Amino acid sequence: MKSFSRIAAVALVFASISSAQAHDHSKMVQGAATSEDHSMDPVKAGDLTLSGAFTRATLPGAKVGGGYIKIENQSKEPDQLLGGSSPVAARVEVHEMKMDGNVMQMRKLKDGLEIPAGGSAELSPGGTHLMLIDLSAPLKEGDMVPVTLDFAKAGKVDVQFMVGPAGATSMEHN
Repeated sequence: MKSFSRIAAVALVFASISSAQAHDHSKMVQGAATSEDHSMDPVKAGDLTLSGAFTRATLPGAKVGGGYIKIENQSKEPDQLLGGSSPVAARVEVHEMKMDGNVMQMRKLKDGLEIPAGGSAELSPGGTHLMLIDLSAPLKEGDMVPVTLDFAKAGKVDVQFMVGPAGATSMEHN
């Protein structure tokens, strides 16, 4: 029964997800950040550049949230996003959503997500994403959520995730 409750909670979080789309995270939601607010600026960690970090507002009582970000790797070697941590969640895991026939399935990527050498990976709604599990409080639109991402080679990287509207697909202008 506990497993069913967890699945039901995850289903509620992703009920509003439409199909995955490509995003240009270089623009932000109007009013979300000003030019003096550097919270949305890209974060450099060695050969990695992390940009466009956002999450969605959650309902009171929600126990999970999603995290989305673009990661570019300028190295000649791949790196691996293993997961992370945040003061707002008990765990931060890398998950994947994909269709299996007519059923959308979500699963934890036990080995994390490869960031290819000279390439990039985009964590986005409806696809690969971060799961913030066992939230300590609702995520409120306009807030910033600190997340420490854990990479196999780059190590621990601190990133601020902007909390957008509940149905946000990116932090860009419409």
